[in-house]
Amino acid sequence: MDISFKRVLLKLSGEALSAKDGVIDYEYIQKIGSVVRKCVKDGVQVAIVVGAGNIWRGRQGLSMDRVRADHMGMLATVVNALAIQDAFISVGLDTVVMSAVEMNAFCNQYTQRDAVRALESGKVVVFGAGTGNPFFSTDTGAVLRAAEIGADVILMAKNIDGVYTDDPRKNPDAKKLSDVTYDYILSNHLGVIDMTAASLAMDNSIPLYLFGLDDPENIYRVAKGEHIGTIVRK
Repeated sequence: MDISFKRVLLKLSGEALSAKDGVIDYEYIQKIGSVVRKCVKDGVQVAIVVGAGNIWRGRQGLSMDRVRADHMGMLATVVNALAIQDAFISVGLDTVVMSAVEMNAFCNQYTQRDAVRALESGKVVVFGAGTGNPFFSTDTGAVLRAAEIGADVILMAKNIDGVYTDDPRKNPDAKKLSDVTYDYILSNHLGVIDMTAASLAMDNSIPLYLFGLDDPENIYRVAKGEHIGTIVRK
């Protein structure tokens, strides 16, 4: 089968990995791993950035220090990254976790060179701790890593199936868009993608496919060229 992309950066939201009765749905992550295994088998190099919304979102109190809260969010992404690594290994994928923040007892320190080498050797690379800096979302971290490793595309799998003209959960008249520009997202302040992430992706001419993760097979469908969700490009 012909695959459209050689190297992809898959962004998984933390919310999409959460269980109804717990923090992490391990069996669901295994299903995602089985789909990623098909991509790797077909020659696609897969890197992953994971969010932390299932564990920690922003400040849990108005008086909480933003920097400390963001540090906690970074740690939460590493928890999710380790869960992904374990689940992926269980389905036969050689998977390595690389953190932007040094924590050698648990995972490798991120460097661009080591990440590319791991991808070229057939490993799945999971990036944890975001950018390693406060005030930046994991969406921005995903675009940054995609630019650094030379990814052909960003596959952004969320708990919403595309970009809409407005928040469909609040506005029933919101229309789903199949193909938009980063300029449109920035001009209309559409919150489905972080503004900093959208600007960085536009500056680096990296296309982005945003789609729902309700069916993990969507990852494979997008990787092989199906138009699912919304394509965002310069």
